[in-house]
Amino acid sequence: MTRDWLLSDRPASRTQARLGRAYRVWLSFASNRLALVGLGIILALVVLAALAGVLAPHSPYIGNLAEARLLPPGTPGYLLGTDDQGRDILSRLLHGARLTLMVVVLVAVIAAPVGLLVGTVAGYAGGWVDAVLMRITDIFLAFPKLVLALAFVAALGPGIENAVLAIAITSWPPYARIARAETLGVRNSDYIAAVRLMGARPWRIVARHVMPMCLPSLIVRVTLDMAGIILTAAGLGFLGLGAQPPLPEWGAMIASGRRFILDQWWVATMPGIAIFVVSLGFNLLGDGLRDALDPREAGQ
Repeated sequence: MTRDWLLSDRPASRTQARLGRAYRVWLSFASNRLALVGLGIILALVVLAALAGVLAPHSPYIGNLAEARLLPPGTPGYLLGTDDQGRDILSRLLHGARLTLMVVVLVAVIAAPVGLLVGTVAGYAGGWVDAVLMRITDIFLAFPKLVLALAFVAALGPGIENAVLAIAITSWPPYARIARAETLGVRNSDYIAAVRLMGARPWRIVARHVMPMCLPSLIVRVTLDMAGIILTAAGLGFLGLGAQPPLPEWGAMIASGRRFILDQWWVATMPGIAIFVVSLGFNLLGDGLRDALDPREAGQ
């Protein structure tokens, strides 16, 4: 009964129409098994990060140099082994998941709204406003993201907060491009013309009617960019410009373990595997959302 109500071709209210649309998106998403795998990986990451304090068998900061230095995986009490400071790698990975999620969420919260605002304003206003905003966007796009992030971190100083800010500054231009393209496609539509004839001001049209229409494409792009954000943060940490010791950031863990890669391979390999799995999860999730939210894909 509820399914029929959600899938009705003639919804009786806006709430029913919105719930029906969300349900159709979920059915399309759930039909993609790889997308469900990606969703499962991300949910597992969230749960492990939230329960890191309970699940971690040891302190992520305090080691045992006398008895637990560079122990291999499978050692009793140390499932994934220990590093050169005698710290449990599993515990550091669990607590490092919190840093990874924090970086991803903060970058998305900062970069996506900035890109959405710049793109919709440029696309709707046109003229010199569009030219100025897009030329600024082109300047940021002209530099590789990691190189530009390195420049900003070098100017701001090393640290996880500055790394987040640097990554966010370099991440918004693609979102602006997408939002502008979506805005150019709808600004002359009959729907927007009707709202304009009713006396709505430009800022209200952009905020209430244009931005919501850009959100599906933006959400997909943000999800697909999560893997790149994680790799950029790990790269900054590897170079010593991201999270500083003793924070258990995965990139910094790889950097500290590269000296032992030939003999004690697990020190650098375990955080590398964590980065790979989480990046894969975000990519699979983004692909599933793209197929579910794109009506052209859904209709094929």
